[in-house]
Amino acid sequence: MTTDLRTPTLPLDCLPHWADLPAGMTLVETPGVSVAADDTVYLLTRNPANPVIVLDADGTFLRTFGAGTFTNRTHAILAAHDGFIYCADDGSHTITKWTPEGELLLTIGTPDEPAPRFSGEPFNRPTDMAVAEDGAIFISDGYGNARVHKYSPRGEHLLSWGAPGIDPGQFLCPHNIALRGDRLYVADREAHRVQIFDLDGGLVTMWNNVHRPCGLSVGPDGNVYIGELNGVPLMEGALGIGHRVSAYDASGTLQGRYGDPEEGSEPGRFIAPHAIAVDSRGDVYVGEVSYTIRGSLLDPPRELPSLKKLRRTG
Repeated sequence: MTTDLRTPTLPLDCLPHWADLPAGMTLVETPGVSVAADDTVYLLTRNPANPVIVLDADGTFLRTFGAGTFTNRTHAILAAHDGFIYCADDGSHTITKWTPEGELLLTIGTPDEPAPRFSGEPFNRPTDMAVAEDGAIFISDGYGNARVHKYSPRGEHLLSWGAPGIDPGQFLCPHNIALRGDRLYVADREAHRVQIFDLDGGLVTMWNNVHRPCGLSVGPDGNVYIGELNGVPLMEGALGIGHRVSAYDASGTLQGRYGDPEEGSEPGRFIAPHAIAVDSRGDVYVGEVSYTIRGSLLDPPRELPSLKKLRRTG
């Protein structure tokens, strides 16, 4: 494993076989991961037989739910502070709200009826959601739009902002979002930046030079943890371009990174970090779309590792 000496390495140790799944249960890949207040871990997979998998903090399997209710384009999951579980399915153009036991409570959006592409109307392939302290739901609308929408706790549309472009407040794929207090962080993936807004859509600042930022999570240390993708064709094979986890403090100063400059599925390396979550101890969970990026291209196609737990060591 080579080391990048230019940036401090985050004090993390990879536990690649942490999840103890029942025999025969597979993930295909793990586009979403979230941690509840009690450190219960929720995985969103692309296996239609077990789309949501629930584990305890030690990786012990607890339950699965959601079979038959998602497309093969599950995208993000959130174990919110209100005790409910939210899922984004960009294939059905919906956001769903569940009890932790798997009872469906609310669907935002009309299944399989997308808004016209880049119309600004919700939704066309929504990608993620965040829930504010007052229960307001923020949704990034994502692959077929360039918008962030705000909804009431009951699922009533309140406001939207954003448009396609690279100017401040515009988006080139708002891919993931996260809240810290009264600030909403938006991973503007194809613009290689994170934009930060107030809760009414006013732009506060932005962090540039983040390589294809995907997953966002605020840790107990106050840092924002970001999963960075590779995937720029002209840079294929270049070292240190994406496939890593980075941490930034509240001012946007880089605190450290984790991930070998070379892509891989071995401990310490990533293929495609797509989702990230941090528990109360500072341990980091990374979900990868490794099948989409690499496994589906193999002959024959095969599932690759797509979930890693990184235990904090300092």
